[in-house]
Amino acid sequence: HVEAKISALGLSLPSPAIPKGNFSNFVRIGNMVYLSGHLPQPAEGSLIVGKIGKDMTVEDGYEAAKYVGLNLCATLKNNIGDLDRVKRVVKLLGFVNCIDGFSQQPAVVNGCSDLMVKVFGDKGVHARSAVGTNSLPLGVPVEVEAIFELETEA
Repeated sequence: HVEAKISALGLSLPSPAIPKGNFSNFVRIGNMVYLSGHLPQPAEGSLIVGKIGKDMTVEDGYEAAKYVGLNLCATLKNNIGDLDRVKRVVKLLGFVNCIDGFSQQPAVVNGCSDLMVKVFGDKGVHARSAVGTNSLPLGVPVEVEAIFELETEA
């Protein structure tokens, strides 16, 4: 069970994020689910903010990306009811708020990717892009959007 794996890692799902604009954070078409960009909000504590290479290390960014993965899972659970209904994590698109010349965006986004594989197993292996940018909403270090495939309902 996916949620048991999350608990076994000593982690917990935060409350699902509420969109702060004219968009939905969850769109389902058939068995495909598209999640808007999510931010690093721990279940306990404040939104993680900072710029990689300036006031945060690659390791700090990796941890922030892990929290983004938990937020993606929280939104998914809120909308589909059971994370065990995930057939496949199809794709992640990660954005990293970093200084000019920084080139380790994949190492940061690995925080989210590694979480997906740890909690979904082979179903968590996905396609991915990791892109650097000079700024992200609210000053966060990383934002990730995702595409999931769900099992066909009986």
